[in-house]
Amino acid sequence: MKDFIRSIASLPRRQKQVVLVTMDMCMLPLMMWLAYAIRLARPNVTVMQGLEAWYIYVAIAGVMIFALLGIYRAIVRSFNEDYLLRISIGTFVQIVALYAIKKLDVAFIPMSIPLMYGFMLFSYMWWSRAVIRYATLKTFAKKQTRKHVAIYGAGLAGQQIAAALNRSDDYLPVCFIDDKKSLRGQSLSGLKIYSPQKAQRKLGKFGIEEVLLAMPSVGRARKKEIIESFDATQVKIMELPGVTQLVDGKVKVSDIREVDIIDLLGRDPVPPKPELLEKNIKNKVVMVTGAGGSIGSELCRQIVKHQPKLVVLFEMSEFALYSIDRELQSVGVHIVPILGSVTNQQKLERIISEYHVQTVYHAAAYKHVPLVEANPFEGIYNTSIGTQCSVDAAVTQGVETFVLISTDKAVRPTNVMGASKRMAELYCQGLASTNPKTQISIVRFGNVLGSSGSVVPLFKKQIAQGGPVTVTHPEVTRYFMTIPEAAQLVIQAGAMGTGGDVFLLDMGESVKIADLAKQMIRLSGFKPIDDKGIGDIAIQFTGLRPGEKLYEELLIDTENVEKTKHERILKSFEQFYSIKEMKEVYVNFAKIHKDEDRLSLYKILENHVDGFVR
Repeated sequence: MKDFIRSIASLPRRQKQVVLVTMDMCMLPLMMWLAYAIRLARPNVTVMQGLEAWYIYVAIAGVMIFALLGIYRAIVRSFNEDYLLRISIGTFVQIVALYAIKKLDVAFIPMSIPLMYGFMLFSYMWWSRAVIRYATLKTFAKKQTRKHVAIYGAGLAGQQIAAALNRSDDYLPVCFIDDKKSLRGQSLSGLKIYSPQKAQRKLGKFGIEEVLLAMPSVGRARKKEIIESFDATQVKIMELPGVTQLVDGKVKVSDIREVDIIDLLGRDPVPPKPELLEKNIKNKVVMVTGAGGSIGSELCRQIVKHQPKLVVLFEMSEFALYSIDRELQSVGVHIVPILGSVTNQQKLERIISEYHVQTVYHAAAYKHVPLVEANPFEGIYNTSIGTQCSVDAAVTQGVETFVLISTDKAVRPTNVMGASKRMAELYCQGLASTNPKTQISIVRFGNVLGSSGSVVPLFKKQIAQGGPVTVTHPEVTRYFMTIPEAAQLVIQAGAMGTGGDVFLLDMGESVKIADLAKQMIRLSGFKPIDDKGIGDIAIQFTGLRPGEKLYEELLIDTENVEKTKHERILKSFEQFYSIKEMKEVYVNFAKIHKDEDRLSLYKILENHVDGFVR
């Protein structure tokens, strides 16, 4: 039997349609005869008296009606509510047609026959397709056992994914979980609805391996609470994508994905202020240095959404520039990719002058603390001197706005990377104090999730390899923010600048990296190895790296801070040096870079960067 089903299922689509049409053409006249036979309680009956060859008309008319409704175009294995609706409409049309034939005296049809025929016709169409679907799925079902899944959220998305899972070979929905008290104990789509507390007690009994979050519009804070409530269980948490990705209203099994740690650490975003986003971008020529980096590329993505006249991508990595250029070419904004280093002031001035650049976002910098610690001269050259060249070029060419992207590592740094950023800030502050035509601002924030310098990609790779997950210290903490939120806030902060401002992005609560590692392990479906050696993946503490701090700070002076008109942006007032003194320091930097004089370099940093100690 299975061989016969396989041979039919392997036929070309057109031949399968011929098989269904032939089957229906045979069955429709049979059901018409059966309706008369049942009514008269005998098999020897005259059907549709007065209409010769009635069976041909019944077969052809019935099949044509169903064909016009798309019954034969639909894939039987996707048998769903829409398919049933089409069958219902086709059946109703045929019932009406039979009454019309009776009314016109074309044939003798008792009053009860159309309804009896319609009932049998609908039953046949429904059951025949259901049997075909069942037999096909059974024949081609995968050998492995389907995963038992609990669906968290009994709303529309939950109902749709439950239906999709029932049709899949890999998942078997067992129950719903929902917070609403009114739904508890009820059944939906044949599945019982449990409260979160009761469901957790039933996980083992039902053999549930995964909990699927089917709440596309839920906020990050609530999602985090739900996931943490399952920390003590052995189940893996999966989710459907955000509500904006489900606009078609049809949920598919392929939409299921692992919960991204970025969705949990990032806060629910505050709606941006359109006037701030557009102030330095709309109808203006914008240049982004370091345009291929994590922050630079996201800045570019946000910028092109706000109708700039032209965007200049300035990047020294050929591959990074190629990637972001290719990505942005399809957005309908004029893009100019420039390959070059921010330490080449002459080239920067030429590009700014040639394209009449009005706004510069300076994101070019080295960000990896250990690498810069091992290569301090290149760190100072690229980050500090690169910033000097960029801001000098902007001021010389009369750029309207210059925004330096800085980091929390610039606050009382214990490493050269942070010190190089603080020196860049000091130069910008000193230059801004001379009241140039260019409005110079600094935006300082912490780690961005998913960037090349973030621990998140590293942890994902280590978990995929089976561990161990390496953390420098049990108590090390960091601030985190999603890249899109950081980029939007940078643009808005830059728009509020008046000259020499230091803006701080509200990073929320700091996160302990060891806890982050544990949560990522759990989200991947594994258990961290505990003190007793029980678990799947170990967390290994490697010790703080050269120049690394346990805690990062955003403020140098915690007292001189004020709020801005954006709730996630603060403004700090900090001490700085005159531009004359900073220019002398940068002359020494150039000499030190050439001579690679470490002692002189560290001495300058200790003298000018608050908190820097070697």
